[in-house]
Amino acid sequence: MSYLALARKWRPRSFTELAGQDHVMRALVNALQTGRVHHAFLFTGTRGVGKTTIARILAKSLNCETGMTPTPCGVCSACREIDEGRFVDLIEVDAASRTKVDDTRELLDNVQYAPARGRYKVYLIDEVHMLSTHSFNALLKTLEEPPPHVKFLLATTDPQKLPVTVLSRCLQFNLKRFPPAMILNRLKFICEQENIAFEADALRMVARAAEGSMRDALSLLDQVIAFGGGKLTAEDTRTMLGTLDRAQVFGIVEALIARDARKVLDRVNELDEHAPDYREVLAELAALLQKLALLQAVPDLQIDESDDVEAYRKLASAITPEDAQLFYQIAIVGRRDLELAPDARGGFEMVLLRMLAFSAQEVVASTGSAPTSAPAPARSGGVPASVRAAAAAPVQAQAPAPSVATTANAASVAAPAPAAASGNGDWNAMVAQMGLGGITRQLAVNCAFLGKHGNKVRLQLDPEGAHYRTAMMEDKLRQALSTYYGEPVVLEFIDGAGAAEPMNTPARQLKAAADDRLQNARASIENDPNIRAMKEIFGATVTPESIRPTDNQ
Repeated sequence: MSYLALARKWRPRSFTELAGQDHVMRALVNALQTGRVHHAFLFTGTRGVGKTTIARILAKSLNCETGMTPTPCGVCSACREIDEGRFVDLIEVDAASRTKVDDTRELLDNVQYAPARGRYKVYLIDEVHMLSTHSFNALLKTLEEPPPHVKFLLATTDPQKLPVTVLSRCLQFNLKRFPPAMILNRLKFICEQENIAFEADALRMVARAAEGSMRDALSLLDQVIAFGGGKLTAEDTRTMLGTLDRAQVFGIVEALIARDARKVLDRVNELDEHAPDYREVLAELAALLQKLALLQAVPDLQIDESDDVEAYRKLASAITPEDAQLFYQIAIVGRRDLELAPDARGGFEMVLLRMLAFSAQEVVASTGSAPTSAPAPARSGGVPASVRAAAAAPVQAQAPAPSVATTANAASVAAPAPAAASGNGDWNAMVAQMGLGGITRQLAVNCAFLGKHGNKVRLQLDPEGAHYRTAMMEDKLRQALSTYYGEPVVLEFIDGAGAAEPMNTPARQLKAAADDRLQNARASIENDPNIRAMKEIFGATVTPESIRPTDNQ
């Protein structure tokens, strides 16, 4: 007996065996139970998600000798013949090979005749989007008003190519991709039923490589079984699929976290011995960074790589959230641009070196200052040239100088003071001296310094910045303060929600300075003689929201 491929042998034969398409199954089962079965169905979705399978199950449900039912018996002659592909009243058509209008007309010539054996004559047209325009036109009238004994089941991977006149005549069901976890469970079940020894990592790689297609997963499983001589090992699967060893990707990330360029290039040398696809390497790198970011946001999150969860958690605790986001962005942009590089390895190395060249920790994030872009120029149609020239003059140069309070606030934030071995120094200067960056700096500038008593540093947290306080950011700030004071310190946060007076944090000072600059800019525009002239002559108006201060204001 010839070998039957796993994808054919384990094709679902009833709605109860179908998985992953509950929204389609529920609608079809209810329609069969109530007898409200439409005359035309359109199943859409990527390859291998069950379009043809669902159509055949529906054909069995319509023609089962026990009656029209959502649970066909599977043993009557109609059910068996449909499963074997030889039921005379199930006409399967491959539209990709029968695109001409003459083929469609020949097909429709037999629509008027009653079914030979079954209850309904079912037309299953696969890849229907391949039909020509004339074929669609020939099909339209029959598709809209077929004889009562005819059902049309259409399947396509590209519904955008179907005319709207066809779409409007069908009930459309969009089949979803299968998640890797569902594919993995199905592969485990099949291997157990087939008595095939397997390693969990091997099946996990096959499930990921299938990219949401159950048929592709079973075809790959057949291929890996043949490659491994009847057994599934992670090493054989990795070799056949060309998949990277996860340890290599982990090694690259560890070298990036250590900011060791030599070690990064050594890891690339080891990787190059296996002649990898560097676009896929960057995809694996981005996938790893995404999981690290998820674990940082939700530490108790369950990930599918259960065997390596400790390794993931270790890396997640070693990399900062800012670097994880930065590395991920560089990886996906680098993957897109890799084909523009002189050679793949050189482009991959440049992506890694770019990750080392930029550090999110060195970027001092803005703390609420207003944007510095200049206002959009007003429309000048119909305005005399002399007035336009006057209006185009550098109005901002006439703006009054920043207020004393603004200058004092800006100076107090920007000017670092020498570190004090002890005592309660100015908090603005201390933040600047510690060289904080990213979210840690945001947490610090949203606090007011209450003092240091012994080894305890007390900070009052502004409610507006409470969302910056996480265990990781709190620990980083404590470490920075310990370095600043030259001794281990204990950090105590006090909620500032009940403060009697508004808190005077660096963030509020910067915001006040920015508001002051914005008011000065708006006042300078309102008081400008050219602007006043345009208001009086042309009835012009100024939109305050469009005014932004310049950097030198």
